[in-house]
Amino acid sequence: MPACDRFEVAVVPFPFVDVPAVKRRPALALSTAAFLQANGHGLFAMITTAKRSTWPSDVTLRDWREAGLTAPSILRWKLFTLHEAAILDRVGRLTRSDEAASSRGLALMLGLALAGRA
Repeated sequence: MPACDRFEVAVVPFPFVDVPAVKRRPALALSTAAFLQANGHGLFAMITTAKRSTWPSDVTLRDWREAGLTAPSILRWKLFTLHEAAILDRVGRLTRSDEAASSRGLALMLGLALAGRA
């Protein structure tokens, strides 16, 4: 399968840290396809169908259908790396507005200034 690019939604075996299990679920690619291909792994974030946002940093994906998701979803900043061979499927891509919201959330989490801001 070709590598996922940044802001694409992939189906992956999501690793849990509190139990020795994995679950097939959507995740947001945060790495570029070039990074994934060059390094063999990429950075992903959890997408959940939680009924409501419970973490202050959650990003509600407003255009979830356009992203290839089957239910209203939230981007949660549980990050993990994954080998490119473990990517099961690519289902869609975030819209520009959801990309912008996700970028703001990631920048906030990492303490990075957004372009155009001091």
